Amino acid sequence: MAALALRLPQLQQRPMHTDEAVHAVKFGSLLEQGYYRYDSHEFHGPTLNYLTLVPAWLSSAQKITKINETHLRMVPVFFGVLLVALLLFLTNGLGWPAALFAAALTAVSPAMVFYSRYYIQEMLMVCFTFGAIISCYRYTVNKNIVWAALSGVFLGLMHATKETCVIAYGAMFTAIVFTLLLKRREKVQRFNLKLSHVITVCLTAIAVSALFYSSFFSNWRGILDSIVAYKTYFSRAGQDTLHIHPWYYYLKMLLFSKYATGPVWTEAFIISLAGVGILTAFKWHNRFKFDANLIRFLAFYTIFMTIAYSMIPYKTPWNLIEFLHGMILMAGVGAAAIIKQAKNKHRLVKILFGGILFVGVGHLGTQAYFSNYKYYEDSTNPYVYAHPVSDIYQVASRVEELTAVHPDGQNMYIEVIFPGDDYWPLPWYLRAFPNVGWWNKVDQTTPAAPVIIASPSVEKDLMRKLYEYPPPGARNLYVPLFDSYVALRPKVEIRGYVRQDWWDAFVNKSSDKR
Repeated sequence: MAALALRLPQLQQRPMHTDEAVHAVKFGSLLEQGYYRYDSHEFHGPTLNYLTLVPAWLSSAQKITKINETHLRMVPVFFGVLLVALLLFLTNGLGWPAALFAAALTAVSPAMVFYSRYYIQEMLMVCFTFGAIISCYRYTVNKNIVWAALSGVFLGLMHATKETCVIAYGAMFTAIVFTLLLKRREKVQRFNLKLSHVITVCLTAIAVSALFYSSFFSNWRGILDSIVAYKTYFSRAGQDTLHIHPWYYYLKMLLFSKYATGPVWTEAFIISLAGVGILTAFKWHNRFKFDANLIRFLAFYTIFMTIAYSMIPYKTPWNLIEFLHGMILMAGVGAAAIIKQAKNKHRLVKILFGGILFVGVGHLGTQAYFSNYKYYEDSTNPYVYAHPVSDIYQVASRVEELTAVHPDGQNMYIEVIFPGDDYWPLPWYLRAFPNVGWWNKVDQTTPAAPVIIASPSVEKDLMRKLYEYPPPGARNLYVPLFDSYVALRPKVEIRGYVRQDWWDAFVNKSSDKR
């Protein structure tokens, strides 16, 4: 309930991030035309797009104009809540105290909550990865082929979600090897697998991945492209200077973040408990009723994932949740170990430990609330990354008002001019207007639109197009579209221009309404 309460309200409040808007517009093609083609250069895997059809169908929406932010963000919300619920399937290995504490931390972790409300692939990826871990673990316990098949399903969904699945695959495999090496050193019974079950896992994973990448058997080329894509992503991991950050970027963000006059943000409580959990896995596991192999696997997996993501130069904040979830699982183990140790201590010690755990969870929950409902677009929030600001609503609203006085209505021609196509997320907010021309420079050969939205960097060329090139008698006067400074993102200004005659018509209509 806490997970739902923190994730579900006011999903439309935060402006759409560029990445969210790109996915939303791409989903529009799938919704309206049934068209999806995997792009090996951008946009990641198809699961997000196809799973968004569910809330669209439930609301009977058949056009992208009938879809809003709530429909879209319901998808990561669902998987964010499912991630908490899935811990029920791991109670036999972690024990109830560790599972419950991990569930509580997953529910209130500020990063987990923030990116559960973000229309990108990350929360789906974390959820499918956890599903694969649970299924594989349950299979090792009872050797039931159903769990083997489910392991394949989740591994296939991981591949169909995001190319970074190879990092999780590698961390899982390495963690299994290290866990088995520890078992061997302790002369524990060998870990046996049936060949038929291994084949089941592989075939199921391939089938699920192929199903999505082939766009449900309509684009077989997509399967090959899902492999070719790694050439692009391996190259981007070290060369995209815009997102290159030092190795400690994620860890610093989680431990301590404070920018300008904003508050302090920290998930150090989770990392501290995870440290206790990892020590428990390797040193103190005999004192508790954990499945030693499971918590050692989780410890190795978390360590390898953290190292891998820290070493990759290309970093964006949402990627951290892929290893943060492992930390949360180990934090649950750490908290359960502390509770167990405190059981036989003096009453004051029990109260002290209990108080620390209660305050720690409460502090995380408070941060989760403020990061999502007060600082949701504020750059002092470490999880806000080059995020559009609420001015974007003013742009869409003003265009809507002007179409009301133009004879073409919503078919009015609008020019948007931003070098480098840096106009996102405007395509999402202007999706109701079919005649928008998207330009990365001023085109002097086409007539000027009644409404122009542009970067200040093209203003000189634009003025030349409006007032120098048209012959005398064919020049129209343009006035500012906005009354004050309007930003697309922090320090990225938008300027607007509207023909004087349409602006006068708009002003007169507004005066009549008053």
